[in-house]
Amino acid sequence: MIETRGSAAHFLGMPVEEFLRDYWQKKPLLIRQAFPGFEPPLAPEDLAGLACEDGPLSRLVTYDRPNDRWHLRTGPFEESEFPELGHRDWTLLVQDMDKWDADVAELLAPFAFLPRWRVDDVMISFAVEGGSVGPHIDQYDVFLVQAMGCRNWQIEDAPRLEPAFRPDSELKLLQEFHPSHGWDLEPGDVLYLPPGYAHHGEARNPCMTFSVGMRAPSTAEMLADFADDLAQRLPEYHRYEDPDLAVAEDPFEIDEAAFARVEAALSVLEKASAQERRRWFGQFITRYRASGDIQAAPDQPAWPDALAALSAGEELLRNPFARFAWHRDGQQAQLHVSGESFALGAGDARLLCHRPAIGVDELNRLGKSGQAALQALFEQGVYRLGDGG
Repeated sequence: MIETRGSAAHFLGMPVEEFLRDYWQKKPLLIRQAFPGFEPPLAPEDLAGLACEDGPLSRLVTYDRPNDRWHLRTGPFEESEFPELGHRDWTLLVQDMDKWDADVAELLAPFAFLPRWRVDDVMISFAVEGGSVGPHIDQYDVFLVQAMGCRNWQIEDAPRLEPAFRPDSELKLLQEFHPSHGWDLEPGDVLYLPPGYAHHGEARNPCMTFSVGMRAPSTAEMLADFADDLAQRLPEYHRYEDPDLAVAEDPFEIDEAAFARVEAALSVLEKASAQERRRWFGQFITRYRASGDIQAAPDQPAWPDALAALSAGEELLRNPFARFAWHRDGQQAQLHVSGESFALGAGDARLLCHRPAIGVDELNRLGKSGQAALQALFEQGVYRLGDGG
């Protein structure tokens, strides 16, 4: 089965346990009317307005159909540019819309069966008739939610490990694309694609698609980051050394004894403790593909004044770009926030992860270490004061 229909009980057309067992990272699935009556929380004009600002990450893809040429530009854009684009063959894409719009963020609620630290962002694309980004492959899981209009999707029936890309485009477009399935998606339909499946979407008419994408760092990225993390913790005096050096038979040869010393020096990667690896991964995955600048506002009050404001009914509101995760560490826990770790109780870690707004009741439920972490995060700009009413 590659197509199913959502229901009030199961928006994926099946229990999430069945989806995870049979489809997650295994094969595509089209869910008709996963979100019946879906209406986008913002208009195309709102998306274009954001693309004209400095903060959001935006891209504009245009297709020169007669010459089969694709062009990519990055924002911010001028408002006057959009009317000049015409009514065919262009697409506007804006990343991290769940951070810029609270209503868009609500789309993530049905996907709570997935680890939150695995979810990257909600990207929104608006396309006019014929608009597309070309046949391509994503190396991560994605749920393509049709929000407005109609888009035709075509996919191949098997993943590709080493695809060949067109050399004439900044976009990673496939040199060859051989679709095996195709559908027109209407508002409320969802297409799930595991990593590596080639796909191509083209707007039948002006349409918007919400892409719920996952974080999937490559092994190479993780290895490089972990090695860099360990390297920063090694003292300067840890160097290649050979106190057992013998007279060289050939001064240009790197002999077996030298290679053995190198392997011994590099064994620090293998000897890193499970605790070190877990701390590193928590920091890495909450920092991975970060796109927002988190810092305290110049007029941010001091912590005692913030506590007084909480007692008066205000709340601490989390910066939407802050990424939270936690893991158990013996009897305690480690909380990871945008690349930084805090040692605290498991209950405190869970509360801070699950509550984007902290009021006086939540503050009083936190232990001493949890309150200390909250203070540090407030002073870094991860939280700001807001009206609790």
